[in-house]
Amino acid sequence: MTKTNPGRFFEDYRLGEVIRHAVPRTLAEGERALYHALYPQRFALHSSDAFAIDCGLDGAPLDDLLVFHTVFGKTVPDISLNAVANLGYAEGRFLKPVWPGDTLRSESEVIGLKQNSNGRSGVVWVRTTGFDQNGEAVLRYVRWVMVRKRDQDAPAPETAIPELSDHVAADALAIPEDLTFDTYDFDLAGERHRASDYAIGERIDHVDGTTIEEAEHMLATRLWQNTAKVHFDATHREDGKRLIYGGHVISLARALSFNGLANAQMIVAINSGAHANPCFAGDTVRAWSEVLDRAEVAPGIAALRLRLVATRGAAFDLRGEDGKYGADVLLDLDYWALMPA
Repeated sequence: MTKTNPGRFFEDYRLGEVIRHAVPRTLAEGERALYHALYPQRFALHSSDAFAIDCGLDGAPLDDLLVFHTVFGKTVPDISLNAVANLGYAEGRFLKPVWPGDTLRSESEVIGLKQNSNGRSGVVWVRTTGFDQNGEAVLRYVRWVMVRKRDQDAPAPETAIPELSDHVAADALAIPEDLTFDTYDFDLAGERHRASDYAIGERIDHVDGTTIEEAEHMLATRLWQNTAKVHFDATHREDGKRLIYGGHVISLARALSFNGLANAQMIVAINSGAHANPCFAGDTVRAWSEVLDRAEVAPGIAALRLRLVATRGAAFDLRGEDGKYGADVLLDLDYWALMPA
């Protein structure tokens, strides 16, 4: 009797089943230091206890995407170990800050299944929740992933595609109870732009670029305990390349967005996201943003809805005349961030 786990294949999922993922993980300042070493991250609220205390918090919470990667990584052995690709995200809400010393675990519900027409793979939709050591939800999101079949002759499940909102409503955003920007220090934050300085439809070229190295990607993927074979095993793809973890691209693009959006301090929702094209070591990633909406969500605090695009190409190039993503577009992410109103 084998004791190893080959991972789930498409035919192993059942609509409505709930999967409790191993292994809980306690986060500490070491994870923050590694996160800031991997990405050019400079947002003040996550960098400085003193800055965060001046904003009403007990200290600097851990980076929102650090929390996302940790919760996501727990799900990989059960959801995407045999994935062809992670396809997208929706309805993501950061429900409360996570602090050094908190322990996170993950749980997913299968909410959709659809076999692909080639019969060799299918798409699985899951709603994942990250919990802290007190059983309180800190993050909840939907993602869908293309997973290989073990047996091409296995019968296809009844198709069930979930209806998902195209964005999280501003009045549904979870705002940290004690957060205030009344004494916000714009000089220390790095820019003087308030939410009211951004116009809906405005586009920002974040100017800088970073070339992805194989070693950085491998360290990052191991840090989040992401065991998907496409990220580690060069023989798992026909081209002999290891696919860069999509979350690595998200964090890199978010860090690059500091130049122009330095006061977008906290991500509170991921409305939608698509990994438009695969990314590999050696690619140079640049980023640009578009302002989609703005809402005041608490006294002196605004939420800016932003489209963040990571690309190997020119700023503001997104889709071709056929409506499809351009070949250089790596990421199209729609999210809400908090900043001084």
